[in-house]
Amino acid sequence: MDWRRLPSLNALKAFSAVAEAGSYSRAGEMLNVTHAAVMQQVKALEAHLDQQLVTRSGRKIALTMEGQLLAREIRIGFRRILDGVEALGDIQNTRPVQVTMSPAFAVRWLMPRIADFQSRHPDVTLLLNPSGMLVDLSSGGMEVAIRYSRLEELPVGADVLIKVDLVVAGTPSLIESIEITNPGDLVHIPWLQELGTNEVGDWLARCGVKLDRPIMISHMPGNLILDAVKRGDGITYTVKQWIEEDLQSGDLVGLFPEERVGAFYIHTLPGEPRRSARVFINWLKTQAEDFGDGT
Repeated sequence: MDWRRLPSLNALKAFSAVAEAGSYSRAGEMLNVTHAAVMQQVKALEAHLDQQLVTRSGRKIALTMEGQLLAREIRIGFRRILDGVEALGDIQNTRPVQVTMSPAFAVRWLMPRIADFQSRHPDVTLLLNPSGMLVDLSSGGMEVAIRYSRLEELPVGADVLIKVDLVVAGTPSLIESIEITNPGDLVHIPWLQELGTNEVGDWLARCGVKLDRPIMISHMPGNLILDAVKRGDGITYTVKQWIEEDLQSGDLVGLFPEERVGAFYIHTLPGEPRRSARVFINWLKTQAEDFGDGT
């Protein structure tokens, strides 16, 4: 295509708006510009084509024969452009929403609720990527991340989804096998920790425990940890809400509980998420309200 022969797109838009509205003033309102700007664009188009497109009789305007021909073709062209833009938008909104979160959060919080999302929003497809590693949203097509942080370390302006309590948990047989009066007494028991984290070491450091030797830690995906804890393979530092029923039944024992010290928050790339991602984020927040204090 010889782009040099094509008139200014703004001039074509202005002329098409005049042809549709029947006046420069109404065309200006449609385009959110002044009527003088519309007149200037139309005159520039006439100069480019070396054709008179609009005639004026008093306060009224009319299209010349050449103007009527051009208006019809431009209208067809703009309609096809608009159809293409809308089709692209449809494709964007049907593309799966890629979401990353920790395996523990996926199993303990998200998956028990996901059927509700699917029934409410069957037009939105989710692609869930549980990972213990911090996934960079700027690569790989990820749009939404659900991340964990201690409250004192939350990023400025973080969109908090839920606040949680934390506790050290293990089976009665494992915990009651030794006398425990302070966190330092736990260094001789095997620990289970989510891959990609240093939760155990950080917790012991916050408790002021000084280690004279490495502690026994097995690293595994977060979704496997609680099953291993219930078998008596070790103890773990976890979200208290995840194991509330096990604590009440006595299957697990909780030690050194901390109330509302952690938070899961929603992270997205800068800018407005696309419609399907916004639908998922809004649903998450509704579920957080049902979970308890979502703020």
